[in-house]
Amino acid sequence: MSADPSPPHHHLPSAALAELARGEGGPATVDRLLEAERSRRLLLLRMLDDAMDPGPAWDLLSAAQRRSPSVVDELLMYPQTGMWLATALRRLRGSVPQDEPPLWVVLGHFSALAAVAALRAELDFSIEVPVRHGRVPLPTLGCAVLPTTEPWTTATVRARGGRAEVRTADVTIGVPTAPGPARPGWHEVRRLAVGPAGRRLDVALDDLDPYRTYPQPTEPRPLSEEAVRQWRQELERAWGVLLRELPETAEAMRRGVFSLTPTPARERFRPRSVTSGDAFGGIEASEPDDAVQLAVTLVHEFQHTKLGGLLHLAPLLTDSADAGTELWYAPWRDDPRPLDGLLQGIYAFMGITRFWRAHREHADTHRAIAHFEFALWRSHVATALEQVHRHPRRTPLGAGLLDTLRGHCAQWLREPVPEEQLALARLCAADHVARWRVHHLRPPAPAVEEAVRAWLAGAGGPPTGLTAEPELVPDLSARWLDSMAMLARHRLSTAPGEPAPSEDPEKAAAHVTGALPGDALLAAGDPTAARHAYAAHLAGEPERAGAWAGLGHALEALGTEPAAAHLLRHWPERARAVHQAVSRATGSAPDPVRLAAWLAPPAGSR
Repeated sequence: MSADPSPPHHHLPSAALAELARGEGGPATVDRLLEAERSRRLLLLRMLDDAMDPGPAWDLLSAAQRRSPSVVDELLMYPQTGMWLATALRRLRGSVPQDEPPLWVVLGHFSALAAVAALRAELDFSIEVPVRHGRVPLPTLGCAVLPTTEPWTTATVRARGGRAEVRTADVTIGVPTAPGPARPGWHEVRRLAVGPAGRRLDVALDDLDPYRTYPQPTEPRPLSEEAVRQWRQELERAWGVLLRELPETAEAMRRGVFSLTPTPARERFRPRSVTSGDAFGGIEASEPDDAVQLAVTLVHEFQHTKLGGLLHLAPLLTDSADAGTELWYAPWRDDPRPLDGLLQGIYAFMGITRFWRAHREHADTHRAIAHFEFALWRSHVATALEQVHRHPRRTPLGAGLLDTLRGHCAQWLREPVPEEQLALARLCAADHVARWRVHHLRPPAPAVEEAVRAWLAGAGGPPTGLTAEPELVPDLSARWLDSMAMLARHRLSTAPGEPAPSEDPEKAAAHVTGALPGDALLAAGDPTAARHAYAAHLAGEPERAGAWAGLGHALEALGTEPAAAHLLRHWPERARAVHQAVSRATGSAPDPVRLAAWLAPPAGSR
């Protein structure tokens, strides 16, 4: 196989850059990103060839390329090939843990790729490939299953006269060269083709390739036929939503989404999806709640795909000595994020906001939740953008992209949303940031101790030192900071005529991992009951971040204790830190509301 040591220099024209800066990108722009990705894959392949002895695999791949260049190109551009290339090079360099599988199995995947290229190019050949826990994955085709107890061994892939097989000393498994009925010992990679002619999305539903999961490889886990039918049905419906509501995005996806890796369903409204910059066009996604959720997932991950392609061509941020330690609030995460991770999230959630903006004009029974999602995500994205506005690490390209996104978000913030959904979105956005602050921010320790002394001495207010910038200390226990939004979604997803969610806050909160009874009451519009529930929770579990945040929102809604509400909504970490210190010093916990009111800044300075 020929890999040009001096590949072409790729650049994006100004029109393509303008599209990407808006969070968009049509088919022509995606094609340019793919051209650059192809050159990158060839470079990685050459680097791998220089670092190892590929044996007969390189010659076989070269022969396949001479016979059928398009076959090899398609295999090279398959997302899992990119993931394998990156994984193999990292293993060779020792930059990732040297865990299972053994290095020879990772490098031997090259032989499996060469075998697939030769099979699809209709060559006669024989080559040894790795066996992983009894399975022989052949990328894009399928996986042979062998009766072996050895975790890592080898088998032979052989083709003669149009017939192919995987063979060991004990068994031979036939390898079909075209889709067909199930065969003993063989699982094929299914393809899902959905949508009308000329607007069809054609992707592999890959449950077999070891490199289909990001960032860590996993062994094949074949789906049942029923699960495949379910995925096909949901993808068909999701694709219909995208064709109707975001046709330009859908057309670009047809050129840039190649595989979908299914994973098990998760808690309702909490799907998991992943992409990797090394696997352009691949999406790993949990089984969706419904077609709209899958459509959102496709938009979300396609945004990451486009940005990853752009980042392979030009940086958006300059390097910095503190790049790895400077952390930021990301409204869609439980943990603080580095700047490059925050930028990825901004780009992805701009796409999600755009989806909900369009979908709320088309939704029927669940229009309320579409309004809520649009209001929530535009608020979250605006918060993230304001943090990095004018950040010195932005390159000119990065500054242009972020400024353009900020301008679009500012326009969206002016669009009307029904009052009920707008108020609920504001509550959820404020609740997330308050919970995040309680978990991850620490007021200066000397100021906390001084505040304890002042409180015990009956002073009129806390020391000024408590208002100093808090220290960001990542709390690894932070989980489920989006619980209020989850409860809101449960509430809003009840269509007219359907039974209302349980009025029992314990039962309502039980549907959402991480939610408290007070959260369920507040989301349902009962701040009085929520206030009492939060106070009771803090009496028994004063460490609970969500209770401190929720108490502030309940007080705000009631309007009876504005000073405490203001402190708990904006600086809840101060209340928790001083509460803990007073409890340690006296053996008795102070009243949270009274303490928060004492800690609040004077009314004129709020």
